[in-house]
Amino acid sequence: MKKRLSLILCVVLLCQLLSGCGKTTETVREPDDAYRCYYEIFVGSFCDSDGDKCGDLSGITEKLDYIEDMGFTGIWLTPIMPSPTYHKYDATDYYGIDPSFGTMEDFETLLKECHKRNIRLIMDLVFNHTSSSHPWFLEACDYLEQLGEKEPDENECKYVNYYNFAKDQAQTPNWYQIGSSDWYYEGVFWDGMPDLNLNSEAVREELEQVASFWLEKGADGFRLDAAKEYFTGYAEKNIEVLNWFETYVKSVKPEAYLVAEVWEGQGVLQEYYKSGIDSLFNFPASQQDGAIIKTAKARVTPQQFFSWMVKQQTADRLANPDYIDAPFISNHDTTRISAQCVNNEEQMKFAAGLMMMMPGSPFVYYGEELGMKSSGTKDENKRLPMYWSAQDLSKTPDAPQAADAVEQKFPSAEEQEKDPGSILQYYKNAIELRRSNPEIARGSISVPDGELPEDIGVLLTEWEGKVSVILCNNATESVEIDLQQALPEGYNYTLKGSLNVGDQQEKLENNKLELPAYGIVILKQSGVD
Repeated sequence: MKKRLSLILCVVLLCQLLSGCGKTTETVREPDDAYRCYYEIFVGSFCDSDGDKCGDLSGITEKLDYIEDMGFTGIWLTPIMPSPTYHKYDATDYYGIDPSFGTMEDFETLLKECHKRNIRLIMDLVFNHTSSSHPWFLEACDYLEQLGEKEPDENECKYVNYYNFAKDQAQTPNWYQIGSSDWYYEGVFWDGMPDLNLNSEAVREELEQVASFWLEKGADGFRLDAAKEYFTGYAEKNIEVLNWFETYVKSVKPEAYLVAEVWEGQGVLQEYYKSGIDSLFNFPASQQDGAIIKTAKARVTPQQFFSWMVKQQTADRLANPDYIDAPFISNHDTTRISAQCVNNEEQMKFAAGLMMMMPGSPFVYYGEELGMKSSGTKDENKRLPMYWSAQDLSKTPDAPQAADAVEQKFPSAEEQEKDPGSILQYYKNAIELRRSNPEIARGSISVPDGELPEDIGVLLTEWEGKVSVILCNNATESVEIDLQQALPEGYNYTLKGSLNVGDQQEKLENNKLELPAYGIVILKQSGVD
């Protein structure tokens, strides 16, 4: 009898599983396309695999499970090519791996393991300038110092046209003397970074060969450093350079992804999108004075934030219909989110949630998901070691040499992974919510004309016939919203997902939504009344 009852029970359970227990469950598969959630890694500070106290490529490979578990589908590596500086933004060899980071084999292994997990990897490519120790520059300088009164001849030294050399530049800003000669070279950032002459066809051919080399290795694209300084003060020339490089890269690898650093406001970014480049970092959204943090700190209303997003998307699509926005909060050049929000955990979480509700491909700086601190304006303090564990320091690199001692306020990754209420878990939930609703990244956005409380924002996003409704509350207390007044008439709304900074949960009954402090919800239209 017991065996018979057990058999019946098993059959019932199997039927329930096959029927979905009487409920329709919609499984959403994120498209395998250029829209990604990227994780920026400052390589030397991330993870040390061999005990030499410097982060390396094998260390990143060891931590791919962590990165994948967070939900990231893309990685941006800061420069990995040989360089005399700790930051590596001045290459001496465009075809190598800096020995402190490992070997070419280590890079190839990292690529292979990324691709197994469907994680795309883009490299930082710096071609506004090289190192002053680059062989091209050294040979050109030796030639000019010995030239005497003769005019330079590229048949005698082909590298003499690779950089911006000139006489009579004494006391001119950003120009530096070559030895005791009459010749000077341009270096917009400092004398250790001589600017390449991007008017030179020979230089462009060199850079095309560099791009091909890494793409053929398996790299999935490039982050382009200092794109507005290719020809400082000449936006049209910079746009032409981006157009040339975008066109060439796509001719080699059509699915490659390019994102450029143009540290400017929205009007200038719109002009740069005319280059056809995939993405430009959304600087107006970033940092303590950017749209995201202003909204998190209630300096602007959520509806003002969403209206700004709509205006931005409209303008950028006019310049490049295929553009992919690249929002971020912090990176290796900026203060971290903890400093921007003065360690207010609720605001830090809410800011991350807002970013994950924006169209495009968001970029998260390593350690941001932990609430890691920076201190002051010193670059080294923005690039501190990843806080893996408070006890086990075997994988923790040393801080950059000139960094100050900065005590972390929030727990390590090891501790936060065990805490369902941690900042790390919030980031993980936010990325999962974004990925399970692909219209967020890819949709056309708009704001409805309904009546809203001041602390509430509402955004509609539509993609492939699907419409989702995003609502957020930047007040420090819960707010009730009448959805029939706030949203298009004639629909009922059902909950698709939510993000909350604490224990309080949203409530949705009879088209009345109670949204907790710093809460975000995604609704869908469930049918016409």
